[in-house]
Amino acid sequence: MHTIPTLYEWAGGQSVFERLTTIFYEKVGKDEILMPVFKNMSAAHSQHVAHFIAEVFGGPKLYTTQDQGSHAHMVAHHVGKSLTEVQRKQWIKLLLESADETGLADDPEFRSALVGYLEWGSRLAVINSNTTENPVSEQEPMPVWGWGETGGPYQK
Repeated sequence: MHTIPTLYEWAGGQSVFERLTTIFYEKVGKDEILMPVFKNMSAAHSQHVAHFIAEVFGGPKLYTTQDQGSHAHMVAHHVGKSLTEVQRKQWIKLLLESADETGLADDPEFRSALVGYLEWGSRLAVINSNTTENPVSEQEPMPVWGWGETGGPYQK
């Protein structure tokens, strides 16, 4: 019997996600569209994001334990930021370029799952950035992303 690996395992583990976010945020710091959004980010921001994505993809719970984060905590970072569709698209573009530079798994199945997550998460970030209150409570679980589970507003 074969065990299906998590996206985290398939990608290559924590160091891959940390390389990905390091390369990505180096690009963001030089990008005219995104730099204004991230100009005040903490030195630990890249690592927190690596921990978040890795945990969502089935990795260790570093974001919730080591960083004392939660889904609500991540959403709170976006509330009131008034992100635009142009910024969202640039964010995805730079992240996918960074994924290629990192050497992140590039098979169609993994990249489909990755892009699905980035589209889902970035669209929620834009929606949440245009609110004044966090729509996610501290009791909400962290998102979990896999090889193609369906989700949607029609599910509770």
